[in-house]
Amino acid sequence: MANKTLHLISLGCTKNLVDSEVMLGKLASYEIIQDYTQADVIIINTCGFIQSAKEESIATILQVAQSRKEGALIVASGCLTQRYQDELKELIPEIDIITGVGDYDKIDKMIEQRKGILSQSVFLANETKQRVITGSNIHAYIKISEGCNQACSFCSIPSFKGKLQSRSIESILEEIKDLCKRGYKDFTFIAQDSSSFLRDRGQSDGLIELIRAVDMQGLARSARILYLYPSTTTLELIETIKNSKIFQNYFDMPIQHISQSMLKRMKRGVDKQKHIELLQAMRGIQDAFVRSTIIIGHPQESQEEFLELCDFVQDFVFDRINIFAFSSEEGTLADTMDGKIPTKLINQRINQINKIIKKQQKQLLQDMVGKKYSVILEGKSEISEFFYNARLISWAPEVDGSILVNDSMLDDLVLASGYYEVEITEVKDGLIFAKVLKKLD
Repeated sequence: MANKTLHLISLGCTKNLVDSEVMLGKLASYEIIQDYTQADVIIINTCGFIQSAKEESIATILQVAQSRKEGALIVASGCLTQRYQDELKELIPEIDIITGVGDYDKIDKMIEQRKGILSQSVFLANETKQRVITGSNIHAYIKISEGCNQACSFCSIPSFKGKLQSRSIESILEEIKDLCKRGYKDFTFIAQDSSSFLRDRGQSDGLIELIRAVDMQGLARSARILYLYPSTTTLELIETIKNSKIFQNYFDMPIQHISQSMLKRMKRGVDKQKHIELLQAMRGIQDAFVRSTIIIGHPQESQEEFLELCDFVQDFVFDRINIFAFSSEEGTLADTMDGKIPTKLINQRINQINKIIKKQQKQLLQDMVGKKYSVILEGKSEISEFFYNARLISWAPEVDGSILVNDSMLDDLVLASGYYEVEITEVKDGLIFAKVLKKLD
């Protein structure tokens, strides 16, 4: 008898992706197929972080429900279902199984029994859970904690993900060991708030200890950390990353704003001066890559506060920066605040600051031309079979961009996934082109 077929759609962040990979591991007996209209089981791992993510999740579920083959099972999991399970049951009765964020490792039992499980705890995979890594045969994400102890005015995550819950360093090292045995060499460490790692266990320097432990283990070849939080990031942590042999000089710290009054309104925990001190320390490191996130249109954001943010972004020049329009989320402090900013004004402000960022990004890419870099080559590009897809070792997958390799000095006609030295030859229409100079051992 043929194996049952499975199609999984993972929406939202990379933390969701790790949970999706755990589900794939539990359903290893299924054949994974690309066409969801032919699948026996379709899992949609939803995102419910902001309004646009909720809308995308609901639209995806409705589309799948309309196009699935007769008898196919629809499973909805993740943040949206954790937050709105009752509403979804009522509004989209086509969903066969609803589960939240706490039971990814029980997905096989749910499908077998055709019954959802929705516990209040948050699932955090340890090394005993065999994930199926997707999208790469060299890179894997490692989730080090779940939940968050911060109290940002705009964020709903603690309401459905709960308080910080860290893994042990030992379990993370075991997972790295397992993944390295399977051929993975490059890792991106993720959490809601990575710099608070182990604070729930009474340890304030947990991330520093983890970096040193990974260095001492010596199995990973390269790594980076996403989502540092300003109030729990220290100069010692920045220095530890700088001194690491494995962790890149990669600093991803969402600041959300820079105006002192806005930081206080957003309940970010530290003042403007602390933000600047940390960012300058990061920027002062050779070959540092600094990325961030800002929110435009938080309630009561004045024109003066917005212009202060524009001036800062203009002067500092982040290597990458994401802009989010404020999304009013139920259950958050910001949702109850007076002084909501009209959508039209938010969009005008986003356009204004985006012009600054786009000009900077164009120049940063242009400055790469003619220079040599160490890169990770993943395989053939989706753009064309005539290109290979690569990224700088210091870049995180997907979010920081990619390099199209269309030339090589090597005799090999086929380039295997791995580490190479390249020269950037051209930047055109936002695309970066490079030629391979040599393979790195």
